[in-house]
Amino acid sequence: MHHFLRGILQLQMNDYKYHYLFTTFDIETFDLEDFKYNFVNMTAFRIVDAEDVGVREILKDMERFQPVGHSILNKSRIIQAEPALMYDSVHVFAVGLQTLEQSHTLRLSNVSCDEELPWDGGLSLINYINSVELKGLTGPIEFKEGRRIQFKLDLLKLKQHALVKVGEWSPNTGVNITDRSAFFDPGTMNVTLIVITIPETPYVMHRAQENLTGNSRYEGFCIDLLREIASMVGFEYRIELVPDGKYGVYDLDTGEWNGIVRQLMDKKADLAVGSMTINYARESVIDFTKPFMNLGISILFKVPTDKESTFFTFMDPLGLEIWMLVMAAFSVACFTLFALARFSPYEWRNPRPWLPRPDYLVNQFSLANSFWFITGTLLRQGSGVNPKVPTSQPTRLFSFMNPLAVDIWLYVLAAYVLVSMTMFVVARFSPYEWHNPHPCDVDNHLVENQFSLANSFWFTIGTLMQQGSDLNPKATSTRIVGGIWWFFTLIIISSYTANLAAFLTVERMITPIENAEDLAGQTEISYGTLESGSTMTFFRDSMIETYKKMWRFMENKKPSVFVSTYEEGIQRVLKGDYAFLMESTMLDYIVQRDCNLTQIGGLLDSKGYGIATPMGES
Repeated sequence: MHHFLRGILQLQMNDYKYHYLFTTFDIETFDLEDFKYNFVNMTAFRIVDAEDVGVREILKDMERFQPVGHSILNKSRIIQAEPALMYDSVHVFAVGLQTLEQSHTLRLSNVSCDEELPWDGGLSLINYINSVELKGLTGPIEFKEGRRIQFKLDLLKLKQHALVKVGEWSPNTGVNITDRSAFFDPGTMNVTLIVITIPETPYVMHRAQENLTGNSRYEGFCIDLLREIASMVGFEYRIELVPDGKYGVYDLDTGEWNGIVRQLMDKKADLAVGSMTINYARESVIDFTKPFMNLGISILFKVPTDKESTFFTFMDPLGLEIWMLVMAAFSVACFTLFALARFSPYEWRNPRPWLPRPDYLVNQFSLANSFWFITGTLLRQGSGVNPKVPTSQPTRLFSFMNPLAVDIWLYVLAAYVLVSMTMFVVARFSPYEWHNPHPCDVDNHLVENQFSLANSFWFTIGTLMQQGSDLNPKATSTRIVGGIWWFFTLIIISSYTANLAAFLTVERMITPIENAEDLAGQTEISYGTLESGSTMTFFRDSMIETYKKMWRFMENKKPSVFVSTYEEGIQRVLKGDYAFLMESTMLDYIVQRDCNLTQIGGLLDSKGYGIATPMGES
């Protein structure tokens, strides 16, 4: 240690440019008089706090009662770490042995050094030693599974008058700096540093106000970070922009660096603060701090948008073939209904019901009414035209698509039949459902019930299909039955519609690319990076086949897919058919502020932003 300190003086390495960190716990026992006044940075640790009252009392007793006490303590009256630890070890052993003696009867026996036969009380002694808790010369002493867990190291810093405690370290809390000014002396940094950067949102941005000068022209995350560092360390700085506006990449043709890296290599700047990525190539020529932000490469792409609305936009949810089949089915159904109504006697009626024997009959299902009936059903609006079903014919259940389970349809069918029969029976017993079919003939004693068996089924099926049936219950009992059925159909139709949406996709937004492999496997969508940036270097130097294929595409694509600024890349993405490979932190910032942009896939790599300095000055 003495030779090392002498070498520092001989090589004149004892000024503020140098910082020495000593791992010895006995730094206070050395003569540092020659180092106090040159602002040399010396940091060390100590395990014995000589300023502690308990420690001073022990040292006084040691010096007073022990003949060898004077040799243990040096001229500075500070005990070295090794004898202090020895003292605490003996103290812990004594306390453990005393505790064992108080709880057990010790039996002394000879133990052979040649045989592996331990002392009977050895395990108990170890357990009592592990349970010892006391304060020794080296601080609090406590053990867990044989390891010391309660201790601390004082952090010392050399100042002009002496070594001063500026913090402490413990296994539980780590480093706690109590005097930060001890590490950053403004008097030693009476310089103005030149800081270079590149405006990139949100790290470095131009302020919107006019007539600003100096550092106040800029704002952003990195500007705030630089301001806090300067406040802590205590230095002045001047922000300048890089002339070529590039971060720095190695040109394989010229063998030269450009951008920020070139400026730092030529020592035209002291610091570079911004969204500058740390990578191996740059670290070979300049230095970086620890990363202040972690990130990776991701893909920026435009969100797929809807087509412009036209007169026939309503047809977009279904394909053209589907619409043609619907029109064909519509025409067939209309002509079929018209033809069947011609042959059915039940669809012919008396146009003058007050005449018992009319001269002619009319059929409600004319060709126009047939088209009107089918159109009203298709648009779910009704048509006022209702097919007549003879009382002797049973109703027929049509088959539909099956978004509901078979069991549900069986229950619906059972409920349908049950309600129809209930409506029929209840209407039989209610006098309000019987009426005179010929209201003009008051002497007519023939009455009929509108809820025949067929009409009861027609009423329930019309309600279920939400089309109506021209049958209106009049009695309270039939209205109650009808109301219960209406509520049941409301639940069933709502569930049916909700499940139908899961089976039939009306509209789906499809992104043409999902990840980097999709980009590499197509040529319709161009993609590129920032020119002379770390992302471009990543693809150029990558050994992964997918990224090598992407680099060959970007390198040979005409016109060039590389952009000079992030803003240019974003504008190309917004124009469409272009994906921009950029750093994820900036991508997140952009996506949160523009709903037309989105991130595709995950991160392609992992890296960090750091503050760059010339080689050897970080």
